[in-house]
Amino acid sequence: MEGKNEQRAGLLYGIGAYVMWGLVPLFWPLLKPSGAIEILAHRMVWSLGVVTIALLAVRRWAWIGELVRDRRKLALISVAAATITVNWGLYIWAVNNGQVVEASLGYFINPLVTIAMGVLLLGERLRPVQWVAVATGLAAVLVLAIGYGRPPWISLVLAFSFATYGLVKKKVNMGGLESLAAETAVLFVPALGFLLWLAATGKSTFTAGGTGHGFLLAATGIVTAIPLICFGAAAVRVPLSTLGLLQYLAPIFQFGLGVVYFKESMPPERWAGFALVWLALSLLTWDALRTARRNRALAVKLLATAAAAPATATPTPEAAAILPGDAAILPSDAGPLGGTTTPALEAATTTGTEAPNPAQQKIT
Repeated sequence: MEGKNEQRAGLLYGIGAYVMWGLVPLFWPLLKPSGAIEILAHRMVWSLGVVTIALLAVRRWAWIGELVRDRRKLALISVAAATITVNWGLYIWAVNNGQVVEASLGYFINPLVTIAMGVLLLGERLRPVQWVAVATGLAAVLVLAIGYGRPPWISLVLAFSFATYGLVKKKVNMGGLESLAAETAVLFVPALGFLLWLAATGKSTFTAGGTGHGFLLAATGIVTAIPLICFGAAAVRVPLSTLGLLQYLAPIFQFGLGVVYFKESMPPERWAGFALVWLALSLLTWDALRTARRNRALAVKLLATAAAAPATATPTPEAAAILPGDAAILPSDAGPLGGTTTPALEAATTTGTEAPNPAQQKIT
């Protein structure tokens, strides 16, 4: 009974995290007349403050000494900070400039971009259905480029920056709060310097916009941290496959807001492009579910065989290849919104690599 309650709580935490990330386009317009770069700088500064308080509450500080002594990990954190800066900044700009639908497309195609990067950069092999999904995604981009009269560059930059961020985060292998703290610490000095420069030149809106506006800018730290904390709570309570399905909630909500609330135009060619993207994601999810079920059944069979064998028997290579990765098959996008990378996107292209720990991942 307790296990069911834990899973139910985890499901609610996960839904809460992705819904909050999906509804965040409602928040950024409240910060006008602040520009995207000023909003981004405030987000970096205030996020560090909120995450520091969270780390104080859970008393997790040992990682700082390890990080400072590891130059390679520090360099990777700096790269992650740079790529999430691009992602956050462009997303805020897109929302505040009437491009919510195109921004949502970036997080829809992120799983496909991640898979493509796995093939091109890591030499991973795809299953036939995954090749079809990637090809369908490319066709969608071409259709949308024709419809827009230009490549959907906002979507592509968001997708590639977030996929790169996820790739780097996988190598860093730090917890969500710790990683966000490290990244915002790297960004804190330049962000604070920029805000002080704006204040010195009279261009800051922090105080010029009134007390309410200043509180809203400070709230960017809460908007970043709260969904991440909920995601972390979900990641330790529910299977990765569940998070992999929940991750589509964020771009679905963003797309709905763009069409219904912000009333952005959706000509037929744009609908056609999005339909192809959704078809590609459907294929990818179906293939992932099918593979997960097959791997799980084979794992059970191998465990039964091992149990019947002598206790000293060495596990077969097949068991070693299947057991670690069967829970992390589904693609997932944490999304746009708080710097959380996908808990299982990387595993969608693998056939037996170690499953990434979702508690060590983090969305914009």
